[in-house]
Amino acid sequence: MLSKTHPSKLYITLPFELFPLTINFSSIPHTQKSNIPPIPLTKQAFTNLLKSCSSNPNQLKQIHTLLLTTGLSFKNSLITHILTNLTLLGNMSYARHLFDEMHKPRIFVWNTLIKGYVKNEHPIEAASVYRQMHLLGVRPDSFTYPFVVKACAQLPELWAGGAVHAHVIKYGLDFVSMVRTELMIMYVKFGELGLADYLFRSMVERDLVAWNALIAVCVQNGLASKALGLFREMSIAGIKPDAVTIVSALSACGQLGCLEIGEETYGVARKEGIDCNVIVENARLDMYAKCGSTDMARTLFTKMPQRNVISWSTMILGYAINGETEKALTLFSRMQTEGVQPNYVTYLGLLSACSHAGLVNEGRAYFNHMAQSGNKNIQPRKEHYACMVDLLGRTGHLQEAYNFIKNMPIEPDAGVWGALLGACAIHHDVKLGQHVADLLFEVAPDIASYHVLMSNMYATVGRWDFVDKVRLRMRKKGVKKLAGYSSVECNSEFHVFYGGDRSHAQSAYIYEKLKDLIQQIKSMGYIPKTSCVFHDVETEEKEVTISTHSEKLAIAFGLINVRPGYPIRVMKNLRTCDDCHNFSKFVSKITRREIIMRDKIRFHHFRNGVCSCKDFW
Repeated sequence: MLSKTHPSKLYITLPFELFPLTINFSSIPHTQKSNIPPIPLTKQAFTNLLKSCSSNPNQLKQIHTLLLTTGLSFKNSLITHILTNLTLLGNMSYARHLFDEMHKPRIFVWNTLIKGYVKNEHPIEAASVYRQMHLLGVRPDSFTYPFVVKACAQLPELWAGGAVHAHVIKYGLDFVSMVRTELMIMYVKFGELGLADYLFRSMVERDLVAWNALIAVCVQNGLASKALGLFREMSIAGIKPDAVTIVSALSACGQLGCLEIGEETYGVARKEGIDCNVIVENARLDMYAKCGSTDMARTLFTKMPQRNVISWSTMILGYAINGETEKALTLFSRMQTEGVQPNYVTYLGLLSACSHAGLVNEGRAYFNHMAQSGNKNIQPRKEHYACMVDLLGRTGHLQEAYNFIKNMPIEPDAGVWGALLGACAIHHDVKLGQHVADLLFEVAPDIASYHVLMSNMYATVGRWDFVDKVRLRMRKKGVKKLAGYSSVECNSEFHVFYGGDRSHAQSAYIYEKLKDLIQQIKSMGYIPKTSCVFHDVETEEKEVTISTHSEKLAIAFGLINVRPGYPIRVMKNLRTCDDCHNFSKFVSKITRREIIMRDKIRFHHFRNGVCSCKDFW
C-alpha cells in the first residue's frame, strides 16, 4: 500500500500479500521479507525493479501502471527501459502504446522501436515509424539505418529501400560499415547485384563482417556460384574466414552439388583452426546429402560428438531427397527412441520421403499427427501442405488433393497449387490442370514455370492451339521461360552446359562421345522419347533436339573427364525429362559408371541400368 511518510517522497509499504504486483523485490537493497521498512518509490528503486522483471511482460505492464499512479511516468528513461524490454519479448503493441505516450522521445527510443518491429517481422510498421520520424524532423543516426534498411529488404518492392538509401547519403552515413552492409544485403535480395557489388567494392575497409554478410545473403538467395567466388576472393585478399564463413561456403557447395570444393572448404576450416562446432558439422552434413553422398553423410552423422534436432532433421531430409525412404523413416523412429523432439523440418523430411516413395497412408498418418498434436513446433506450415498435395497428386489422388487444398485452414500459396498442377501434368488431367492454372496465374502471374507446365500439358495431348495461347500470354506479360542447364564438377571446377551448347572448350570431344553413346545404347534397345519435345515439329527434328539436352552433354563430359571409379554428379536446375532419365539408365549400364543426377524434384542414382527412383518421380 502507499503511504505518505515524508513530505517529499512516496513510499510503498509491504507485506507482499497486500501488494498487487507479483514482483520479486529481493534485488532491492535493504529489503527482507520480515520487518520490511518502507521503500521510497524513486527512479533508482524502479530501475532495480525493472532489472528483476525484464523477462516478464505482465510484470513490466504492472510496473508501468505503478509509474502512472505515482506520477513518475514522465521519467522517459524508465518508460524507455520498459519499452526496450517489451520489444525484446515481442510485445510490440504495448511497446508502441508506451512510445506514443512519450514526450519528445530521444533518437535511441525511435531506433529501439524500429529495431523491435524488424526483429519481430513487422517491416511495414518499422518503415512507417521511420516515415513518421522523418516527417517530424527527427535526425537519424548511424544506428537508425541498419534496421530501417533491414525493414525495406523485407518489403515486396525496392522503391522504399531506394528512398531510404537516398536519405542515408543525404545524412552522410553511406560509408558507415553497418549501414553499407545492410544496403548490400537489401540489393542482393532484390536481384540488384550490380548495386550490391558497387557498394561492396567501394567500402573503405571490407572487414570479415562485410564479407560474411555478402556471402551469406548470396547463398540465401540462390546465388551459390557468386558466393563461392567471393569466398575465394576473400582468401586471396588475406581475410581469414571464421565459422560463419565456412557454414555459408558449405551451404553454397551443397546448392551447387560441389562435393570436392566442399571437402576443400572444410579442409580450410581445419587448417585455420576454426571451431568446427555442431553448426559447422550440420552444414557439412547438409552438403553431403545435397551432393547425393548419403554414405558420407551417414558416416559423419554417426561420428558427430554432438547432435541436435537440426542434425537429425538434415539426415532424414537427406535420405528423403535421395530416395532412401526406408532409412529416413527408420532414423525418425531412432530419433524418437533417443528422446530427441522433432520440429517442423523433421516432418517436412518425413512427408518428402513418403512423397518420393508414394506412401500415402504413412504420409497421411504423419500429417494428421502434426495437425492434431497441439505442439506449435510441429504445426503444419504451407510447405507441409504442399508436400501432402504432391504425395496425393503423384499417386493419382487428384480430386482428394484438390479437396485437401480447399479445406486448408490457411490460405494456399503458389507452392501448394503448383504441386497440384505438377500432378495434373503427370497424369494428363487437362481439365483440372486448367482450373488450377487459372488460380495460379492470379496468385503468381510472373512465375514462368507454371505457364510452361500448362503449355507442356497441352502439348502432350496435342492441343497445339492452346499451347500457342499460353505462349502468347507469356510474351504479352513479359514472362520468360527459365533456360534449363546442367552442371558437373570435375577436379574442383564447375562446368555448366545448356541444351545444344557448343561453347565448352571440349565441345568437339563431348559431341563425339555423345554420338558414340547414343549409337551403343540404341543397339541395346534405347528409343528416343520424342514426346519430351513440346513443339509441333517433325519427329526427326524432335530427335535431334533431345539428343543434345544439357543432361546428356554433362554426362558425356563426365565420362571423358571424371576419374574412373568415381560417380558422375550432374545437377539439373529443372525437372529432368523422361528421355534423359531413360538415357542415363542405359549409359550407366554400358559404362558401368554410377551417375548421380539431382533435378528440381529429387535425386536419381543410376546404377547398372536401374534408377533409385524406380521410375516414380
